[in-house]
Amino acid sequence: MGTLAWKVNILKKKILTILSYILVAAAASFWTLLLTAPEEPEYSKLAQLEEIIQEKYIDPVDEEAIEDAAATAMVEALGDRWSYYIPASEYQAYLEQMENAYVGIGITIVVAEDGTGVEVMVVDENGPADQAGMQVGDVIVAVDGTRIGGMDTVDIRNMVRGTENTQVEITVRRDGEELTMPITRAYVQVPVATGEMLENGIGLVTINNFDTRCTDETLAAIEALLDQGAEKLIFDVRNNPGGYAKELVQVLDYLLPEGELFRTVNYTGAEAVDKSDARCLELPMAVLVNADSYSAAEFFAAALQEYEAAVIIGEQTSGKGYFQNTYTLDDWSAVGLSIGKYFTPKGVSLEGVGITPDIPVEVDDETYMAIYYGTLEPENDPQLQAAIEALQ
Repeated sequence: MGTLAWKVNILKKKILTILSYILVAAAASFWTLLLTAPEEPEYSKLAQLEEIIQEKYIDPVDEEAIEDAAATAMVEALGDRWSYYIPASEYQAYLEQMENAYVGIGITIVVAEDGTGVEVMVVDENGPADQAGMQVGDVIVAVDGTRIGGMDTVDIRNMVRGTENTQVEITVRRDGEELTMPITRAYVQVPVATGEMLENGIGLVTINNFDTRCTDETLAAIEALLDQGAEKLIFDVRNNPGGYAKELVQVLDYLLPEGELFRTVNYTGAEAVDKSDARCLELPMAVLVNADSYSAAEFFAAALQEYEAAVIIGEQTSGKGYFQNTYTLDDWSAVGLSIGKYFTPKGVSLEGVGITPDIPVEVDDETYMAIYYGTLEPENDPQLQAAIEALQ
């Protein structure tokens, strides 16, 4: 027994020695891994990349351009066609668009076919350009002596616009000759809704967007047409990009009887429902839509369609069912981010689907552009004529 106990003790000592070696090795490995593991980054990958580019890139770096490109890519990576990034250089123009007002000369332009400048498509009546003698069809070729051929329309717009009561020299080409006209910039309010009396007691209300002043101008246009004897109404929301939900709801409340008008669900899951009171406008109505009717314009048509208050005429709409909030960043750039979903009075989402007209009427590209710029006479507008026929 003594010999056996001695052998057991020897075996225990060997095992303990081996275990001690293993523990020491494990501890050493642990501290080695701890000391050599990569540290948590102090700032983001984008910030690190920007720092490397600024320090190492061989040519001068436009820091603002890099950050704008990165911000644009981040928003686009969401895969949401409705979210967007606004560079600081374009933020003021964005605000002006939402307010339907800006300081400028009162024209609408498009790049000229020959690339030498921009063609004037619309001259606002009694605006600064109109008072200076500018005409539709003029091609602007220079601003304050700078030739603008090949320039981006955003840059041209920024050159033309400026501070109220300051002067800008615009050079236009007309009938092969160049004319330079000094124009004093002014505060210009873009009409949001207008009314026009057609034949047979039909009034036409054109709603350009649902941004600031939409309710006031739309209701004023309707009331003016009713005073002129309108017995039927056509609402034109073709090429209408949408706007504020509150403006949409107020217009619908005026038109529709008691019931649900509009439903939203935001990113927290919170739901809100806007409702109409019992007062309504009891007239035969029609709505004109096309592929560039977006957002609030689509839900305007959808609500009237679901209440069977109007016949919808034109083309399938764009199918926008998300709404955005705009968040301003420290450098006065901004992001318009989708934070919720819209639904029709019956709870239908239009996302990716849009409104299907009750009476489909397609138009060719030339007619489409004439409608966009407001240069098409009513008798030559197939969609408007279809609406008149439907109401009669």
